[in-house]
Amino acid sequence: MKQTQQDKFRDLLGGFGTAVLITQAPGNCLRARPMAVAAVDENCDLWFITGRDSAKAHEIEQNTRVQVVCQDGWKSCVSLSGRASLCYDPAKTRALWKASYQAWFPLGFNDPEIALIHVVGDQGEYWDNTGLRQFTYIYQAAKAILTGARPEIHEDDQHGQVKFAR
Repeated sequence: MKQTQQDKFRDLLGGFGTAVLITQAPGNCLRARPMAVAAVDENCDLWFITGRDSAKAHEIEQNTRVQVVCQDGWKSCVSLSGRASLCYDPAKTRALWKASYQAWFPLGFNDPEIALIHVVGDQGEYWDNTGLRQFTYIYQAAKAILTGARPEIHEDDQHGQVKFAR
């Protein structure tokens, strides 16, 4: 069965342990910060863990529009635009809990300062140069350097867009 673009997007997204979460701060300034990815749902929703009094939590309370970007050098990149909400569900927190979060939340998954960020995507985009595409990219880049011509890379082979039906 042929893989859909949403399946491809989810597979790439699920391979990242960190992401850059971009929110809108007061004064229409964009703020970006790296975040540990707590989970990627089957429908490509993302989950992060944060402090309920953090700047990002306050920014999401004011404006739910967010952007999430993940990149692994030139090998792969995903970008997700959507809406974020704050979730204070102890059962969900326990389900998403990782030992590394203990450094930020010393009381563990029952820490009352924990807020989950749930990102529901409207649209996504990916660039994939993994697998055989990686060798094609390397070959075309080397050929371009040697010949002085542009690389012959077909964007459709490595790029895809996803609109999420909600």
